[in-house]
Amino acid sequence: MFLQADPYNMNCPSREILDLIGGKWAILIVCCLQQGPVRTGELMRQVGGISQKMLTQTLRNLERDGFVERISYPEVPPRVEYRLTDLGRSLSELARTMEQWVVANYATILDHRQRALETPSDHA
Repeated sequence: MFLQADPYNMNCPSREILDLIGGKWAILIVCCLQQGPVRTGELMRQVGGISQKMLTQTLRNLERDGFVERISYPEVPPRVEYRLTDLGRSLSELARTMEQWVVANYATILDHRQRALETPSDHA
């Protein structure tokens, strides 16, 4: 067992956490949950392209690690919502910053990609 996180060590469990929060689905879900509790169906609509299986798996992992809380209401039909915990809100600030960075730099990155496609590479 590691006494301190070392994500550069391949055997450190912190790598699993980094894999979870660094994945595209977790980042997008966390950003969607910033506005308050959200139902699963609404998350599916907001996060385009995510499958039900991946949404469920990612929410379970985020809940397991303490980023998300599952709220189940005793209604018929059953209603479930998800919201960020304090830990999740601290992560959401970083996620929102990353999201804003991507939006701000999107055109520049696409321009670099296009130029790379047009220029033969010496990396063979």
